[in-house]
Amino acid sequence: MQKVFESCYTLDRRCYETYGLSEDILMEHASAGMSNYIRKHFPLGASVLIVAGTGNNGADGIALARQLHGDYEIKLYIPFELHSAMAKVQLERAGFLGLKTVDTLTQADVVVDALFGAGLNRNLDENTQHILHQLNAIKAHKIACDIPTGVGETGMLMPIAFHADVTICMGAYKEALFLDACKDVVGEVLRVDLGVSSLFYEGQSQTCLLERSDLKLPSRTQQSTHKGSFGHAAVFCGEKEGAGIISGMAAATFGAGLTTLVVHEKVTPPPYLMHTTVVPDNASALAIGMGLGVHFESEFIQKYVVKSHLPIVLDADSFYNKEILSVLEQKDREIVITPHPKEFVVLWKILTGEQLTVTQVQNKRFEMVRKFNAKYPHITFLLKGANTLIMQEERLYINALGCSKLSKGGSGDVLSGLIVSLLAQGYTALDAAIQGSLALVMAAEQFEGSSYAMLPTDLVEEVGKLECTVKG
Repeated sequence: MQKVFESCYTLDRRCYETYGLSEDILMEHASAGMSNYIRKHFPLGASVLIVAGTGNNGADGIALARQLHGDYEIKLYIPFELHSAMAKVQLERAGFLGLKTVDTLTQADVVVDALFGAGLNRNLDENTQHILHQLNAIKAHKIACDIPTGVGETGMLMPIAFHADVTICMGAYKEALFLDACKDVVGEVLRVDLGVSSLFYEGQSQTCLLERSDLKLPSRTQQSTHKGSFGHAAVFCGEKEGAGIISGMAAATFGAGLTTLVVHEKVTPPPYLMHTTVVPDNASALAIGMGLGVHFESEFIQKYVVKSHLPIVLDADSFYNKEILSVLEQKDREIVITPHPKEFVVLWKILTGEQLTVTQVQNKRFEMVRKFNAKYPHITFLLKGANTLIMQEERLYINALGCSKLSKGGSGDVLSGLIVSLLAQGYTALDAAIQGSLALVMAAEQFEGSSYAMLPTDLVEEVGKLECTVKG
């Protein structure tokens, strides 16, 4: 789990004011981080095209050119007049080594984008956009210095961006790198230190980036147990019964001792799933909404959902039902909600009267999650997306490990099943949401079929293999 920050300016300033580090020292470490990456992945003599901008991001790029010069074929392209004093100093130093700039963009083995850094708050001009189009057309391994040029301070594209294979961010992870809008341009995100350990550089943050190593499976280490030791998940199965069945399959696969589908009429689930027309007396967690429709009457919902004390997952059709949403006011209950952006629009309108669009939600994902948390801090809120956001009590977690294999009906039903399974086994709402989310994306990651072919049943099967394939 890594800390994430909205901005790193105050962190840099602490280095200057508290640790006695100069801007020059930080810059040398930033460029060394990129240099080490290139030296590790590319042989001596490979060609490296570095495109440097007018400010300190450009200065990082020029320093990189100096560090690699002599060992690699360096093509340093500076399209605009330098403004930063450090950029001018770095160019002078490079000149002392005989490094000369080039006048055109040409093919190279590696392309480094050091045009604009973090904090971009305006659309790029036509000249810069033209340069980005040219860079994106080059067939090469592409590295972004700190953040791809064109990714704005909130993560939006301004209006286009450099398409990086890897983004090497300086000092600390930045929130803007994890907005859904820029997932396809940041590539793999790596962090490098700037002259001090991250322990001293970073300070406090309420936002964290989840890592693969954060997955803690519900592994069974005790031997003297029985099915009741692992809880009883009750999953409501509504009009679109497949959604409830998939969710139940996921719950059973992820360790719930018992899993029961709560049905309105007879269904034909796998033989390991029980089904009944009421919530079992010994149920330890509920999940409702997946394919629910309007199958259950108000009296039934009141008795078994609203007036229940059991931990609960709300998904899908729950967000269209005011009666079910009244559960959100219950502050002494473990509650997880898992809307996708369109469902959040409906949910937010019911709760606040404010009409949003899906685009508005996507453009301000971090802001909207925080606004919901301010209103319902006790709820564990999981906003689905290319990068999943999970928040409770002012703590925000980013799961950026998802992939497009999951972009298929039923994936969310699997997620709800994973979470209710953990709730049934005694996990807190926050831990259930985090671990269920991680299990989902890591199961999808290890699916070996075609990127477009994964079915929810495949996903459930991969969940069942995680203990064998993921090292704790």
